[in-house]
Amino acid sequence: MNVAEIFRSVQGEGRSQGAPCTFLRLAGCNLSCAWCDTPYARSGGTELTSDDIFRRIDALPGHRLCITGGEPLLQGDQLLPLVRYFSGRGTAIEIETNGTIDFRPFQPYASICMDVKCPSSGERSDPALLPFLSSRDSVKFVVSGREDCEYAAGILQDHPVKGEIFFSPVFGSDYRQVADFIVNRDLPVRLQLQLHKIVGVR
Repeated sequence: MNVAEIFRSVQGEGRSQGAPCTFLRLAGCNLSCAWCDTPYARSGGTELTSDDIFRRIDALPGHRLCITGGEPLLQGDQLLPLVRYFSGRGTAIEIETNGTIDFRPFQPYASICMDVKCPSSGERSDPALLPFLSSRDSVKFVVSGREDCEYAAGILQDHPVKGEIFFSPVFGSDYRQVADFIVNRDLPVRLQLQLHKIVGVR
């Protein structure tokens, strides 16, 4: 598998925000978002065998694993056995995906966080995947302003979601504008800032 990095930190986003976590960041992405905060993971990386990855993760403490990218599901065929292995050992697994690849094979073993791309990203996700999310999954809209918020609200109106929903402002953008939009529309979402960037960890 093509791996960008394996490291420990606090989870900065999603349902387990603030919890200690091991991160497996896979290299390679099929999108090029304008506000991508991990451009180094779009390409490059180091080829590691599944055994190498097992050993590196096993050497770290903790029982929570976040698999991210890049877009990790581009390597889905190789990733699935790894996810099954760690799930069988009782590890809580989260997979962060850009909503362009079917995640259903992974749902028995992991919680899915689907990042639905908004207009400011310059990219698009597949909203047809949203109905497949379960109550233990989540959706994230990275928003940079009102246009993105309006787009996200429209997506939610057309595609009801069972899991938790987050509006995550682009780091350094107008957070108050996003908060006011959520409150004024009384949306069933949570405002979530990128904790890892506020704290100053990766």
